[in-house]
Amino acid sequence: MAALIAENFRFLSLFFKSKDVMIFNGLVALGTVGSEELFSVVAFNCPCSPARNYIYGLAAIGVPALALFLIGVIWNNHTWNLVAECHKRGIKNFSAAATFLLFGSIMGRAAVAPVTWSVISLLRGEAYICALSEFVRPSSLDKFPVEYGAEVLARFPCKDVPANLTKFRDEVTRRLRYESQLFGWLLIGIVAVLVFLTKCLKHCCSPLSYRQEAYWAQYRSNEDKLFRRTAEVHSRILAAKNVKQFFGFVALDKEEKELVQEFPVEGVQPSPQWNAITGVYIYRENKGFPLYSRLHKWAKGVEGNGPSPEGHEMLFLAS
Repeated sequence: MAALIAENFRFLSLFFKSKDVMIFNGLVALGTVGSEELFSVVAFNCPCSPARNYIYGLAAIGVPALALFLIGVIWNNHTWNLVAECHKRGIKNFSAAATFLLFGSIMGRAAVAPVTWSVISLLRGEAYICALSEFVRPSSLDKFPVEYGAEVLARFPCKDVPANLTKFRDEVTRRLRYESQLFGWLLIGIVAVLVFLTKCLKHCCSPLSYRQEAYWAQYRSNEDKLFRRTAEVHSRILAAKNVKQFFGFVALDKEEKELVQEFPVEGVQPSPQWNAITGVYIYRENKGFPLYSRLHKWAKGVEGNGPSPEGHEMLFLAS
């Protein structure tokens, strides 16, 4: 158990530290595979009862996939940027293409874990066999005893059948596992094609050259890291200042004392500034010069959010 907890914490640390999209998606997929394996070993237990098998089998595949999808939506920064955008400015400044691009980015990222879960579940086959065993037509089984029906077929996944039905149980299990794995491989192929087409479309529609797009990605990553690091230091110094004003002194360690001396904080940023740098950002240019983020746009003093002769929407969303 301790080893399992340690592995989970290691996965989460890598998950949150990853900035690269491919690494990010790979970690999500690996984490989902591990979770599905654990679920199959510990939690999955087919009821082997008519009418219940189907509901339980579909729930074993669909409910975790839905939960993973919602978690993916919650963890996506674009989701909360969109919420902030709708709350503060609305999306009237976005064209239909930009809105589609935004939702596609959110849904695509969120779909990594549930698709992985569904694929692994189908390749394993247990849930599919549990769900559909009772629907196998007895007439499709050579010399299947006529006195047995759906109730006995529903017990096949649990191997709780009369001895004379063992060979039929093996045949039904083999047939359903074949179908399940076939659907799993088809899902992998469809997803691979969609990812390939999406990447091609993204690069074909991008207004940026490959090198500038790579630079933009580096800028976003560096800006985010520096902003978070600076915000942490700023908030600590401001908190120390306020605590000292309340108590008359503040207990700081050596590193914190150096920070307070090196970076004096005089005040806080007003809400309009926070609102200006928060929200969805689609690549824009001002007089031919790129604006790589809302912070960059604010620093350059560019006003307005919609298309204009000097600052126009390029319909390209950050990955």
